[in-house]
Amino acid sequence: MREFTSSPVIRRLLLGAFLTALALAVTVVLSPFLVPMLWAAILAFASWPLYLRVNLLVGGRSLLAASVLTFLMSALVVLPLAWLVFLLRTESGQLLHTISVEMAAGRLRPPVMIGHLPFIGQELLAWLNNMLADPTQFQQQLKMHFSRLNHYLPVLLGGLGKNVLKLVLALFTLFFVYLHGQSVARQVRIIFLSLLGARADAYLDAVALTTRAVVYGIVLTALIQGLVAGLGYWVAGLSAPIALAAVTVVLAMIPFGTPVVWGAASVYLFFTGNELAALGLFLWGVLVVSWVDNIVRPLVLSGVVDIPFVLALFGVLGGLAAFGLVGLFIGPVILAVALVVWREWLEDERA
Repeated sequence: MREFTSSPVIRRLLLGAFLTALALAVTVVLSPFLVPMLWAAILAFASWPLYLRVNLLVGGRSLLAASVLTFLMSALVVLPLAWLVFLLRTESGQLLHTISVEMAAGRLRPPVMIGHLPFIGQELLAWLNNMLADPTQFQQQLKMHFSRLNHYLPVLLGGLGKNVLKLVLALFTLFFVYLHGQSVARQVRIIFLSLLGARADAYLDAVALTTRAVVYGIVLTALIQGLVAGLGYWVAGLSAPIALAAVTVVLAMIPFGTPVVWGAASVYLFFTGNELAALGLFLWGVLVVSWVDNIVRPLVLSGVVDIPFVLALFGVLGGLAAFGLVGLFIGPVILAVALVVWREWLEDERA
């Protein structure tokens, strides 16, 4: 037995098997926490220059600096979400009250242009007229749909609870990433250098630049979408266009979140008799506001990381489809590192 295990090949095979089993075991244990850990790493990396400044201001006391930055990032994440929930709850209540008053007075009518929609226009117009002509029937239809939603309510609440828990875990992990980030980064670099040699620095730089570019691209895109959408709200004659623009900025952080705002505003304008303004706002949202996300973010990414625009776009959309929300970062990082490897291979072949 001793002779068998003393063979270098056997020892390497046993070591490889042990390391593989250990990696699988670690993955199984940490799999429920991978997404919060990734979000904590992304937030810490994007705000690391600010952390260094705060750490310098407090005299190098890392514990205090990590606490301050964690509190600040928690406020930046939680407060806009809480404000958005409160605003949607208030505005939706006022909207339902307005619709009820308009229906009771008989002033609520579907726009005539609905009847001109291909295939379903006439049927949809007739159904809306029947519903609005009989408020009781309309309320019964709503109750029926809400009763169906009650069946899925536990699933929805469970998903919401999981996301809230992930957010709490991400912010909790963020504190320790600030506290031990420099040490972990040095250890990761040492491991990569031992595995990949001098090329590891190029790969790590690609990851760093891509992550920072995606974060800045998301923020910049949200601000531009809010500005462009706010212009549309103002031209359409909606009240409180600045508040609607602020809601658009918050929801723009979420993929495909902006259509919720300008889509609901378009529907409201339709049913209050402003068909032309509703159609204009809808087209503005589809053709301008929504395309800002598909243009600005890949442009920022391709400008910072030196990646082609089409690959940047595919990285954002493909990562989102494959990994969910965190895929906004994982997808571009994978393509950026793959592009660095590709260019290094080409340079080696040319040399």
